[in-house]
Amino acid sequence: MKEHGKKMIAPIVIAILFILYFLGLAALYLWIDGIPGWVKILLVVIPLALAGVMAGTLYSRIKEIRSGEEDDLSQY
Repeated sequence: MKEHGKKMIAPIVIAILFILYFLGLAALYLWIDGIPGWVKILLVVIPLALAGVMAGTLYSRIKEIRSGEEDDLSQY
């Protein structure tokens, strides 16, 4: 692996698990019958937004690791 490859494994695995969880929740909410349409839309949009935020967080974390700044505390 590259110099920072091992440090990227954990964030990638955790982010993928969270993204799959949020996508699964959205899919589950789509299949539930008896919920009003606007509630169903809300229940689908929120997990999809959280999955997007997690993907963005993963992207920024990978950039930090590649730039050599593994510790966020150095910014403060």
